[in-house]
Amino acid sequence: MDFELNETQRLIATTARDYAAKVIAPVAAELDREERFPEKIIAGLAELGLLGVNVQARWGGAEAGVVSYALAMIEISKACASTAVTMAVTNMVAEVIQEFANEAQKDEHLPRFTSGEYLTGSFALSEPAVGSDPARMTTTATETDDGWVLDGQKQWITNGAYAGLVIVWARTGGPGARGISCFLVPKNTPGLLIGKPEDKLGLRASNTVPITLEACRVPKSAMLGDEGIGFRIAMMALDGGRIGIAAQSIGIAAAALDEAVAYAKERQAFGHPIAEYQAIQWMLADSRTELDAARLLTLRAAAQKEKGVAFTEEASIAKLFASEAANRICNRVMQIHGGYGYIREFAAERHLRDVRVTTIYEGTSEIQRLVIARQLLRL
Repeated sequence: MDFELNETQRLIATTARDYAAKVIAPVAAELDREERFPEKIIAGLAELGLLGVNVQARWGGAEAGVVSYALAMIEISKACASTAVTMAVTNMVAEVIQEFANEAQKDEHLPRFTSGEYLTGSFALSEPAVGSDPARMTTTATETDDGWVLDGQKQWITNGAYAGLVIVWARTGGPGARGISCFLVPKNTPGLLIGKPEDKLGLRASNTVPITLEACRVPKSAMLGDEGIGFRIAMMALDGGRIGIAAQSIGIAAAALDEAVAYAKERQAFGHPIAEYQAIQWMLADSRTELDAARLLTLRAAAQKEKGVAFTEEASIAKLFASEAANRICNRVMQIHGGYGYIREFAAERHLRDVRVTTIYEGTSEIQRLVIARQLLRL
């Protein structure tokens, strides 16, 4: 077992770390306060190859592998979790196209992601009444002589207002998972209606919108993969997406822990820096231990995916542990900061707000436990 990173992985991590420190971190708090989508920053990620980390070079991708992607996500998330989730979803959309699209679709869309022509991508699976059970979706796709007509509503769509391309899941057949297909829908397609951005607790510089499809017409060539395999595509994408959210959780928690260490060394109480008190030391030690465990679990899942072997269980384990550990760490960091953690002058409150959603999106903690139990029991 080799824990050393290879040259490509080190290069990607260093590139992401430097960009995050120089460009993203100085404006992260401002982006959060103003709820401003970081368009120029995202364009910079494209220039660095970070919007197609695992996309093949023939389409302009970095072709650096899943471990490199996880490392980059950690570094970007340390600076700005909102920017990181935008990067995560865009990479996920590009990977889904690379895996399931035909050659014409790949040639048309992948270079637009890797070059930044498509600033972002979106993944339109959830609906207002359908979250953890996408097999019950009600959005429909009706076949016509020259294409498909999409009708329905989608909810919680990351990047929706800025996406150059949206992958939309819709029902083309009967009830259940086997009746679902998915479609590539470019922005400005008539009938693709973008709703008002959600007013969120955290990730406030990330764009999240509802999408309505009203007689949205797409050509037959817009279908991604074969008819009826949409559910399988979604599950594969979510498995990979969970590695990204685990990495995001690690980055947020790592940034919070750095803040806590610095604060504990400076803050005086009863004549001593609070870092000298055992209660504080134990909170820091527990946080460091959980952070390291989360990192190892996440990189294990990434390595499994990169090798092309089964990784569903490993991805769920990583996402479950990393997201819940990160929430615990950010809570401890808030406690260490005391009253100062509760004001916006310090980053602790932003990290706590940002990390909360990691146990919810890309599959809740409860869904991860179901996945792990079913793999364990072979149900």
